[in-house]
Amino acid sequence: MILAATPSGEGMAVSSAIKAPDLSCEACKMILLDPGLTGTNGLDGEIARVQTRVKSGLNSGAQIERLGWLFVEKARVSSDPGYYKLAQQCALCLESADSNSLDALLLNGHVLHSLHHFKEAEPLALELTAKRGLAFDFGLLGDVEYDQGKIPEAVIAYQRMVNLRPDLQAYSRVAQIRWVTGDLTGAAEAMTLAAQAGSPLNAEPTAWTYSRLALFQLQTGDFSSARRSAATALAMQPGSAPALLAVGRIELASGDTNAATLSLGKAAALDHLPESQWLWADALRAAGDTAKAADVEKELQQRGASEDPRSFSLYLSTRAQQPQLALTLAQRELETRSDVFTHDALAWALQATGRNAEAHVEMTKALAEGTQDARLFFHAAVINAATGARDEAHCCARLAWQFRQMLFPSELAQLKRLQPFEEVAPEHVLNLNRN
Repeated sequence: MILAATPSGEGMAVSSAIKAPDLSCEACKMILLDPGLTGTNGLDGEIARVQTRVKSGLNSGAQIERLGWLFVEKARVSSDPGYYKLAQQCALCLESADSNSLDALLLNGHVLHSLHHFKEAEPLALELTAKRGLAFDFGLLGDVEYDQGKIPEAVIAYQRMVNLRPDLQAYSRVAQIRWVTGDLTGAAEAMTLAAQAGSPLNAEPTAWTYSRLALFQLQTGDFSSARRSAATALAMQPGSAPALLAVGRIELASGDTNAATLSLGKAAALDHLPESQWLWADALRAAGDTAKAADVEKELQQRGASEDPRSFSLYLSTRAQQPQLALTLAQRELETRSDVFTHDALAWALQATGRNAEAHVEMTKALAEGTQDARLFFHAAVINAATGARDEAHCCARLAWQFRQMLFPSELAQLKRLQPFEEVAPEHVLNLNRN
């Protein structure tokens, strides 16, 4: 995941001169309906206040754009895609006054990206960069290229973004692209810059950057720094699901399983995403609460395929459940995005169905960028072992073990079962050839 390129994160509209739309059009009327928010302060309160300003007609075009980005932020913090639909209606409302509105184009492009319609968002991003070329335009272009696995193109777009506006949004993208191409140290450095560029007045994206930084630090084995970064994220935004996830993962990796179940439970309740539920269920099982874990897994089974098909496919393959469904979900995801993590999901699903040769081909694609990721290495170890590539399996298992603190408990248990070994230093080499 890359942090959204949302101009509202800067507390201002992209354009100061936006034509006022006709509020009688259907899209405009829809965005002014009561969305049923209960808060009077913070984000909910700001949405209500901006709706009131729009109704008053004062600078309504800019206020509608502002409202659209507030709906984007609400969608992100609540994990409710319905708010993305409201943001899209804001874009349509702006277009009712100006069919060539680039502000509407950026908002609509971001919504399409957030809903994983990457191919549909790409031409909008290309049009924006050709006609206007603001930092956020290049951010959107880089995002859609990144999620389609077009890493060189994403690098170019993000570099243009940094050149135009070196801020939290730009640095966080630099960090992610460095991480996916194997530069863990550089990723941590860039994410540190992103976090330092944040502000308590901009709590949600700043908390996200500290949460992501905490995971980079955890991966390097710097538990102390990871704890500090996660604590900063949580202090910045107490209700942040990414911050709670980071805290829970650090607690789990530190052996504090009971604390981890509490943190991860809070995170899963906030974002409802399959990966969060999977991790929470794993933590619950590790803590001995199998009944609660079963309840969480039941909900995951009911909603996983629609909430996040790729993560649910990985979960099913790891648990050796419904292998054909896992394969179907991964194949469909590859039609939408072809990044390394989707190739990994497909490889893992192919392995689960016994199609090891095909799994090896997809796993090679998943490792092509040099991403230093425990899950990728774990999957590669299993797949290489299954295809008889013992040296490759040996190497990948060693790398997976080096970053074992990033694996979920169910994944770590499988890694340990590849062959018996003692838990010693990360440099320890697994002997996959031993009976």
